[in-house]
Amino acid sequence: MKDELLFCPLGGSGEIGMNMNLFGYGQPSDHKWIMVDIGVTFADDTIPGVDLIYPDPGFIVERRDNLLGIVLTHAHEDHIGAIAHLWPQLKCKIYATPFTAVLIKEKFKEKQIDITKDLKIVELNGKVSLDPFEIEYITLTHSILEPNGLKIKTPAGSILHTGDWKVDPNPLVGDKINQERLKQIGEEGVLAMICDSTNVFSAGRSGSELDVRKNLLNVMTRLKKRIIITSFASNVARMETAFYCAEKTGRQISLVGRSMHRIYKAARQCGYLKNTIEPIDAREAKNFSREKIVYLCTGSQGEPMGAMMRISSYIHPDVFIEKGDAVIFSSKIIPGNEKKLYKLHNQLVKDGIEVISEETEFIHVSGHPNREDLKDMYNWVKPKCVIPVHGEHRHMIEHINFAKEMQVPHPVQVENGDIVKLYPGDKPEVYDKAPSGRLYLDGSISVDGDSQSIKDRKNLSANGYMEVTIIITPKGNIHNNPVLSYRGLPVYDKDEFDYGLEYEIEKTTRSFKVGSRQQEHNLIDALKIACRKFSKEKTGKKPFTNINLVRI
Repeated sequence: MKDELLFCPLGGSGEIGMNMNLFGYGQPSDHKWIMVDIGVTFADDTIPGVDLIYPDPGFIVERRDNLLGIVLTHAHEDHIGAIAHLWPQLKCKIYATPFTAVLIKEKFKEKQIDITKDLKIVELNGKVSLDPFEIEYITLTHSILEPNGLKIKTPAGSILHTGDWKVDPNPLVGDKINQERLKQIGEEGVLAMICDSTNVFSAGRSGSELDVRKNLLNVMTRLKKRIIITSFASNVARMETAFYCAEKTGRQISLVGRSMHRIYKAARQCGYLKNTIEPIDAREAKNFSREKIVYLCTGSQGEPMGAMMRISSYIHPDVFIEKGDAVIFSSKIIPGNEKKLYKLHNQLVKDGIEVISEETEFIHVSGHPNREDLKDMYNWVKPKCVIPVHGEHRHMIEHINFAKEMQVPHPVQVENGDIVKLYPGDKPEVYDKAPSGRLYLDGSISVDGDSQSIKDRKNLSANGYMEVTIIITPKGNIHNNPVLSYRGLPVYDKDEFDYGLEYEIEKTTRSFKVGSRQQEHNLIDALKIACRKFSKEKTGKKPFTNINLVRI
């Protein structure tokens, strides 16, 4: 039988975020696998108490003896965020370029795992041999340092996995896109290209960091009071632009927010940001007059605990903002964040602070390819097959249409869990399905979507909580009144509510032998029903209810 070449996305296809892709090669019952990226997405308000969500790796955990390594394209959280949570189940080698490796080490350090012997650092444009896969890193441009495409060479042919990218002629920090190597790869022949779909609806080009720098300098030159710039911490080119503009306008700069400091330190460690002014401590920055300071802070998406939200609420210990100051949002409004961001904008404007965003000035460019950028990549690589990833279904279907316009013979539409046979066969096609899903980081434990802890918390957040403790004497009588406690119920007349609830409890217990242990479970169930029914009648809420029977 012929060896097979397979592709299987477990995350990031049909959604933006939590990217996890598998490539397999070998006999039908004995494939060798590599994993490309292992990311997270962030939970919203519909799942209380959960911050991170990542792909369920069960399919590859079962095959981990044949998993040769995890190959990382770049350091964004949607590509590396799950690594310290899931690696203990996989225990394989990890391959990353220097900047990504620094951030990976920190993640493992937080988990108290020594990853040194399993983390292999790959030089830019370097190669990794994981027989039968020969992997070549290709420098691209994106909104973070050291973004890489991967040429994955196998005995069946070569695949180009683009990762996240754009064509930026002036990226400011790091190298330009390795256009010549991409053209060579195209001439050598590409069986399939796995490609970023994020901006497939956007015409033209995604723009350059140099253009942002010019515009940001113009904006900052006219501002006379305190300036706060908020941006994605991971965008080191934008960070360098903030430093550059501060210096050109005769201001000092101060970094605010943990991730801003973390990225700055990692970039310096890898030899970037060498020719910038030194940032000053936010506590020292208080000593400078308003027109002599710029703050660069986290929280550009209105995150409740982000530095920007705390500054705007006047609860940040080191940064004070007042009427006449300006806040520059040098970032995209991510879909889903509009509500909290506009609330933040409104709060600032109401307090007499000027708000400048991508809606009013050209102070942000995307890190993903617009249609003209995609055309360039297609013309360089000339793939026989394109598989769109890194997008919602609407992005990926539009990308399939785009691939057809570009005369690609075999575009293949996938979603998480689809197994695509790239070789052998007349054309690549989805031929099987792997189990896929989501895991939720609940506290420090990974749980699935049906977990009781998440169900209980949703119930609590929607309906409130009630606890009833009944004390039973040795003779089987109820001692005094039940002890009542409730939270999250709209009760206005507490005495009346308590009296009514006590009456319902007493009425229910009359039909049971309270002293009988055999009837205990039935009594608890009956009391739960009675208490929830009473609460529903009085408040419209059926709370999560807990009944305690205490025998003395």
